[in-house]
Amino acid sequence: MNFPDNLRYTKDHEWIKAESDDVWVVGITDFAQRELGDIVYVEIETVGETLEVGEVFGTVEAVKTVSELFMPVSGTIESLNEGLEDAPESLNSAPYEEGWLVKIKPSNPEDWKDLLEVAAYKEHIGQEEEE
Repeated sequence: MNFPDNLRYTKDHEWIKAESDDVWVVGITDFAQRELGDIVYVEIETVGETLEVGEVFGTVEAVKTVSELFMPVSGTIESLNEGLEDAPESLNSAPYEEGWLVKIKPSNPEDWKDLLEVAAYKEHIGQEEEE
């Protein structure tokens, strides 16, 4: 599984990266997409809303299940990945590239410190460090 070092992670299997001080990108991890299976639909109706850490901002529907998406940091959802409407499977094929979910404006940049670095995330999912 792929877990880029430049991202931070949540225990709910979202990733986040800072594009700039006021634009952060959120998606689901490679682990999450593998657990979900074939993703067929993404629903995010919270654009423009300000949410707190841990609040649900949308759902991902796979063939066998629906999973909620949780805010990794407090902030306002500025935009969503319009490409997911026609190609939700990009969450499976490219979860860190074309498969991003939303761009947010963080309201508390200090939330970054509470997110997991790659080694801690790997430990959380039970993946051993590669030699």
